[in-house]
This record gives sequence, structure tokens and C-alpha cells, in this order.
Amino acid sequence: MKTLTQIEPMQIETASEKSFAIDTTFVLFFLAVEFGQTLGNFAFDTVLLAITLTMMLILPYFLPSEEKPSFGNWVLGRTFIALFAVILGIIFRQTLGTVLPETFRFIPMTLLIVTAMLSCYIQYYGLLKIRLAK
Repeated sequence: MKTLTQIEPMQIETASEKSFAIDTTFVLFFLAVEFGQTLGNFAFDTVLLAITLTMMLILPYFLPSEEKPSFGNWVLGRTFIALFAVILGIIFRQTLGTVLPETFRFIPMTLLIVTAMLSCYIQYYGLLKIRLAK
């Protein structure tokens, strides 16, 4: 029988601690698809999307977390995801009006907004959740 002083504290893990920055990866993906759609016509919003895409590529690494992977490998993986999504966005733009109806062009931005809202919720929950004393 163990006494109360001999019982080991329970380890409570949340989904955000197990997988590092998975929610911001979805935001990065849909942002890169939207960037790929607007890449053909160069305008001021394309520049803003490029700046935002660069920020979403790097800055989520600095969110508070228990364990972090090495920065170089993490950014390299996210860069491949972003490049793949930009290529998908270019292909998606080419299919609009021929294979897909023209109204489908709003789908990447709609999914970007939904995933950004969910990511904000997850990040705020991670910052504000009650932690047990160690």
C-alpha cells in the first residue's frame, strides 16, 4: 500500500502539448493556398499575403509550449507544406471556370477563416488553462 506521500503525481497531457503547432499548420496551409490563387495578378494584397505567410511560417515556433523541436527542421517542414499549398492554389485557380464553378474560388479563404478562429481558440485555451501546481 502506498501512502499519500508516495503516490506519484498524475501527468495530464492535452492535445496541444502532444503535437506542437498542428493548428497553425492548417492556417499556414490554407493561407498558402489563398496566396497561390492570387499569385498570378500582382497587387498590394498579394504583398500582404506574402508577409503574412512568412510570419505564419516562422512565428508559431515562439508560442509557449512544453517541448519544441529543433528550429531548422521545424521551419523546413513548414516550408515544404507552404510550397505544396502554393502549388495547389495555382492549380486550383487554373481549374476555376473550367472544371470547378467560379463560386468555388472563395472556399480557401472560408476555410482559412474557420481554421484561424479554431487556432486562436486553441492558443488562448493553452495560455489560459488552469495548471496544477508542481
